[in-house]
Amino acid sequence: MKTTYRAMQATRPGILELVERETPAPGIGEVLIEVEACGMCGADTADIEGVDPALQPPRVPGHEVVGRIAVLGAGTPGLWKVGQRVGVGRLGGHCNECKQCRHGRFQLCENQPFVGASCDGGYAEMMLARSSGLVAIPDELGAEDAAPILCAGIATFNALKKCGAHAGDTVAILGIGGLGHMALQYARRMGFRVVAIGRGEQIAQDAMALGAHRYIDLCKEDAAAELRSMGGTQAIVTTIGHSATVSAVMGELAPEGRLVLLGAGKDPLPVSAGHLVVGERGVLGSITGTPYENEKTLNFSVLAGVLPMIEVMPLEQANEAYRKMKSGDARFRMVLSMTRGNLLQRNTTTTS
Repeated sequence: MKTTYRAMQATRPGILELVERETPAPGIGEVLIEVEACGMCGADTADIEGVDPALQPPRVPGHEVVGRIAVLGAGTPGLWKVGQRVGVGRLGGHCNECKQCRHGRFQLCENQPFVGASCDGGYAEMMLARSSGLVAIPDELGAEDAAPILCAGIATFNALKKCGAHAGDTVAILGIGGLGHMALQYARRMGFRVVAIGRGEQIAQDAMALGAHRYIDLCKEDAAAELRSMGGTQAIVTTIGHSATVSAVMGELAPEGRLVLLGAGKDPLPVSAGHLVVGERGVLGSITGTPYENEKTLNFSVLAGVLPMIEVMPLEQANEAYRKMKSGDARFRMVLSMTRGNLLQRNTTTTS
């Protein structure tokens, strides 16, 4: 094994620097992963832009990590082996000791690192990870395809499972980007009548190909009126944090309908208490999920043929990939590859 590895670390706000680091040894309950691919997520922006050298050393971002176990630390459970394909998402591994863990709510662990934020992530050739945060990767998925599923995939898959809708019900996906394009595919394959709500004509064709039965263009149409004309919607999964846009469509929730929030905006969300009470409607937030739930998401993706649409760039072009992701020009997820050269790759998905 090499004594050093390359990593892209955030040394100052908005800038990633290619550095050479010493290869670390895993501690108790940890593994060292040889990274093959790492997806870029919108949440990485806060980790890269919010750098403060006075508070912590330069951090390596990235929390959609796929690779192989290179070294096992002491105390690692026997289900993990050297050479095994594994992944790590945003939640870096539960502690098994806090109150939430004792209740089995591992995704809400109070002592869990956030990968790429409170511990180093996957914009690197090597990465340390808690064994309790590891996700087994199916052989049917390549590293670049699996990476975005570890965050964008599980976030939307779990949100749809929590939305309360049943096959045949109408479900609206608000925001068609890195998260939304996964939500459309999952929603279609779960048997919902899928309404995509986005901005601009240029995304309409993609939305329909990814699984939408109807596309509503916020630039031209009144989304609330259009949903009303369809009889309302049993659930709305929103991937955006713009509270005014979310609030505008919330009135079209059917009785016992649910609004599931994935986009965490800074502004308060205006909610009509009467609308909630009279129709027994609900609003809930949804975090990504546990490693077990992540494996369920990956397995469903294989069975149902759900893949992210990705653009792949080599590790050393992380700044370029980050700028493209941040500008909204990515279609739809950027992925860094540690094993390939300079290339651009797209996956296209068509739903019959």
